[in-house]
Amino acid sequence: MRSLRPLYICLALFFSASLLGAPACRGADLPGTLPLKTIANFPLPGRATRWDYESLDPERHLLFLAHLGDNEVVVFDTQTQKVIATIPDVSRVHGVLAVPSLGRVYASATGTNQVVAIDERTFKIVARMPGGVYPDGIAYAPEVGKLFVSDEHGGTDTVIDAKTNRRIATIPMGGEVGNTQYDPVSRHIFANVQTRDDLVEIDPVTDKIVARYPLPGAQGNHGLLIDPASRLAFIACEGNNKLLVLDMRTMKVIQHFPVGRDPDVLAFDDKLGLLYVASESGVVSLFQVNGQTVTKLGQGLLGDDAHTVAVDPATHKAYFAIKARHGKPVLRVMQPQPPVSVTGASPDSR
Repeated sequence: MRSLRPLYICLALFFSASLLGAPACRGADLPGTLPLKTIANFPLPGRATRWDYESLDPERHLLFLAHLGDNEVVVFDTQTQKVIATIPDVSRVHGVLAVPSLGRVYASATGTNQVVAIDERTFKIVARMPGGVYPDGIAYAPEVGKLFVSDEHGGTDTVIDAKTNRRIATIPMGGEVGNTQYDPVSRHIFANVQTRDDLVEIDPVTDKIVARYPLPGAQGNHGLLIDPASRLAFIACEGNNKLLVLDMRTMKVIQHFPVGRDPDVLAFDDKLGLLYVASESGVVSLFQVNGQTVTKLGQGLLGDDAHTVAVDPATHKAYFAIKARHGKPVLRVMQPQPPVSVTGASPDSR
């Protein structure tokens, strides 16, 4: 048997190096803590400043990353594994959403309180629209061709006609708005109201609130992700560092789990049934979803400000924009490892 001392040294180096943005022991990133393995660290352009949301277009194999601190959207080709474009002049970019059916990418420029439309082929900005007081998360309702944008500080959801690139409605939400998501089963929009600890349901045809659901155990419910197959919604609460599991058939909270401090962005691998919860503290939590059974697989410190993640369900690779490694930003690519179980996690069985 090999001595355990190198493993202990590697663990100590990992946690200290993660805090400093330095490299960890390759191939043993989070042993016994988080079943993920680092595949590669790709350099990203710009300064070691804050990154925010990511969005993947799986058809074009393009990953769009919001480089908030550098006021730009970075485009990474997941096939060639290279940065292929940088789109400047998107001030304090927070949210980013690729809409492959439109050939467009939408980004929330909080510095100018705008929503910016980007052509996915030319990577040029084609339109700018008012987005409220602090535009953040973005959702798209395809049946009506509308964007719904979280106006966090303005306490509204901004509605934009994606055909004309014009704001057509503003929906008062009664408090600060966290992330906004589209549910393809109900064909409705759902949004966190994080200062009221509730979830709002919007009819995108009428742009009206049709229901408001209290979230017992929530404090500052910001992150939101909906899995239509399981009829579950996952809600990340930054006020008490919890993940709530909401049954969308009853609209009741059925489970809650501790996660990293200040949880933010969630991503889901629907083929493997794996849910990623990234937090502002750099801690990532991983869960397995099988039907309506949710199991926590583990969590661990990943890197400097690693609070954003996107997952490619075709390759099962998870992409984390890391603020600094050796003083420069990187895109860390990770893949699930045993003991992740995929039994019963296929789309048919789920």
